Amino acid sequence: MKNLTKAGRNLALIALVITSFIACDKDFADIESDIINNENATHFNTASQKYEVIAKTKALGPVQTNGLPINSLGIYNDPNFGQTTATIVAQLRSSTLDPDFGESTELDSVVLTIPYFSTATEVTADGETLYDLDSVYGTGPIKLSIFENNYFLRDFNPSSEDVSEQQLYYANRSTGIDNINTPQLEGTPILQLEDEEENINIVDLDAFVPSESQIKLKDNEDVISRIAPALRLKLEKSFWQQKILDKEGEPELSNQNNFNNYFRGIYFKVEEVNGSSGNMSLLNLAASGANITLYYTRANSIVGGDPVNSTYVLNFSGKRVNFFDNDFTIPDSNDDDGDEILLLKGQQGAIAEVSLFNGETAVGDNAFEDFKEFFSERNPDGSFLKSKRLINEANLVFYVNQDLVNGNEPDRLYLYDVTNNRPLVDYTFDNANTTFPRFSRTNHLGLLQRETSTDEGIKYKMRITEHLNNLILNDSTNVKLGIAVSANINLESSFLPLDVLTNNDEDAKRVPISSVVYPKSTILYGNNTSNEEKKLYLEVFYTEPESN
Repeated sequence: MKNLTKAGRNLALIALVITSFIACDKDFADIESDIINNENATHFNTASQKYEVIAKTKALGPVQTNGLPINSLGIYNDPNFGQTTATIVAQLRSSTLDPDFGESTELDSVVLTIPYFSTATEVTADGETLYDLDSVYGTGPIKLSIFENNYFLRDFNPSSEDVSEQQLYYANRSTGIDNINTPQLEGTPILQLEDEEENINIVDLDAFVPSESQIKLKDNEDVISRIAPALRLKLEKSFWQQKILDKEGEPELSNQNNFNNYFRGIYFKVEEVNGSSGNMSLLNLAASGANITLYYTRANSIVGGDPVNSTYVLNFSGKRVNFFDNDFTIPDSNDDDGDEILLLKGQQGAIAEVSLFNGETAVGDNAFEDFKEFFSERNPDGSFLKSKRLINEANLVFYVNQDLVNGNEPDRLYLYDVTNNRPLVDYTFDNANTTFPRFSRTNHLGLLQRETSTDEGIKYKMRITEHLNNLILNDSTNVKLGIAVSANINLESSFLPLDVLTNNDEDAKRVPISSVVYPKSTILYGNNTSNEEKKLYLEVFYTEPESN
């Protein structure tokens, strides 16, 4: 399946927005008012109407996990489904090609640092900053190991007729044409656990839990600097001496292609600790502070001068791939009448597909045609002529099944055009909040409503007013909609959806990137529930002129 280009998607959205404005102006003019409200609606009636939908859970096959902006590491025990283990393989990029390390070099230490997402909350009297960790799920320990990766992450797909087609990697350790074996990932262990004097890594890697403490960097006993909470570990010096410093002047360090083939990255492995629920962290390996730094001394170019402290930095700006291992399965629904409940799970989980007006699109006597006839007059060929009624607001309301959900639901869901793998036009019209993504585009994609701030969730309201206007005014196709959990709905404006590995092209689909980077889940009432108060339906609020 070909990817949609970002440029093409943006042009399509711009054209759609312009067309919608033109059509809406005509529509308002036809019924003699540009804005209808309680003060000027003396010749108009307002009402609402409900329409049936069909909604079904769609379990996902292995999802594409290269190109993620955020990676998951750890073990997450989902309260609704079960356990997921997330590991990472990452290429390294050298800061300096064909480096000159100088004379009489001595490697002092090698340090891996990956910052956590955190928020500063307080500064104490002695200058220490206190933090709260974000995007860490669970508090139980896990076992953490780090290895040299011996599997080459290639750039291009050798089985494609298009020589420029990028190689995709999937959560099940597959490229779609071959599998990645565990021995290829678990090369030489590179963690330094202790030396002759003290335990180097203060954390217990056999019972690892992310720490929210500020990290103090010391020179002997003096604190010389402080950094925000991070996964910070010392690595085995002898490995890096042989792998990097001893290769000065050799072809392996002369260019990036040689380096990628010579040193194929590192593999972060996690294992379950008996009796522990585990923990999972979302990590930004592309952050400026995420790297492996070699600290070494070299001879001073000035005769008699003291040795010079130097560094050689390797960052994680190369390819990064997540692997997900689930100990549960999610049943896929083939019920033509829709499901009683909808199962939504991030990472390699499940989405739900929603078909408005029973999914009917063909011309004839059906719910979709009735909908268009109710709101507009049509030309003989079925195209839009003029409006009869104005849609003020249209909502899909998803109720949380509190009898099945065990708490910890996501605050946001993402509704999108699953047929064309793109946001709805309402997404473009709504206001984005890049500072606080939790509150971004809440008019279109409503926040989870709760009894109080700490209670279980009640419902999500998804406003699709402009989407319905396009169906009427622009004769748009009644596409299927997808609903998925989301870590940050702003990601969908910057990243294309990710591929899902399937057995045939007919089943091929894509999944929003903000769902793949998010471990949480929820269970919603579907359209086929016996609970009429919580049933999923489309409700349309509209205004029509009074008859004379």
